[in-house]
Amino acid sequence: MNTLIVLIGPTGVGKTDLSIKIAQRYHTSIISSDSRQLYKDLVIGTAAPTEKELSAATHYFIGTLGLEDYYSAARFEEDVMALLPELFRENPVQLMTGGSMMYVDALCNGIDDLPTVDPELRTQLMEKYEREGLDSLCAELKLLDPVYYEQVDLKNPKRVLHALEICYMTGKPYSSLRTNTKKERPFKIVKIGLMRERQELYDRINQRVDIMMEQGLLKEAHRVYPFKHNNSLNTVGYKELFMYFDGDCTLDFAIDKIKQNSRIYSKKQMTWFKRDKDMVWFHPQDEQAIFDYIDQCITE
Repeated sequence: MNTLIVLIGPTGVGKTDLSIKIAQRYHTSIISSDSRQLYKDLVIGTAAPTEKELSAATHYFIGTLGLEDYYSAARFEEDVMALLPELFRENPVQLMTGGSMMYVDALCNGIDDLPTVDPELRTQLMEKYEREGLDSLCAELKLLDPVYYEQVDLKNPKRVLHALEICYMTGKPYSSLRTNTKKERPFKIVKIGLMRERQELYDRINQRVDIMMEQGLLKEAHRVYPFKHNNSLNTVGYKELFMYFDGDCTLDFAIDKIKQNSRIYSKKQMTWFKRDKDMVWFHPQDEQAIFDYIDQCITE
């Protein structure tokens, strides 16, 4: 039976290295489920695979979008489901890896079939967001869909904007259209989670931020600064440096905030992923145990 290995874990845990080893061992491609590595101009700050890593295995959904391009978990589900039959014809085992919770969930469980949003409406709401700020949109959402207002992360403009888009497109509350019905997939899904002790992970995150700065993250952030209002840049690593460019903090403070916010994000990722009872957890260095588990799942 066709099998999709889903390798997940918090930021900085070591997914990239292990994904390449799995891809080479099972002669599979790598589907990235990282919502920010999609953007071609965010290489350093998203820890996108290097040229050497990209050449070690065929990768999909890396560096394919411009900063102003719109993309979503629903689009990701649609695109990957269209790609997988082609990949499975080449090899009955395929691999997806990344830490974007909504993208992983969309592919494994599916997303409700919602209408395609009119580009003109999306532009109007984005302009309103830039003109009036997030608080204004949240107040609007509270009127149109008080149920979802109580559930959504009100500090996440993408989620608030999307809910408003659906409310206006359908004339119904977004919450009334969310059935959360799990979709059946025509392939087996094997979920592998990577975890480290908290201090070990936090040390790796702090070190990785230092390495990113050495690699030129400051210059990369400066290059994309003119696009800072785009959703693609509502991202740890760039938001903090934009504060520095705006004169709101020192560079040292911005770097410390990148480390802190990366650690906070890793904690959110683990909380999300640990709810999944189908996930089997390993330390990234337990490679043989991981390979044995994959072998067992493939042959069952």
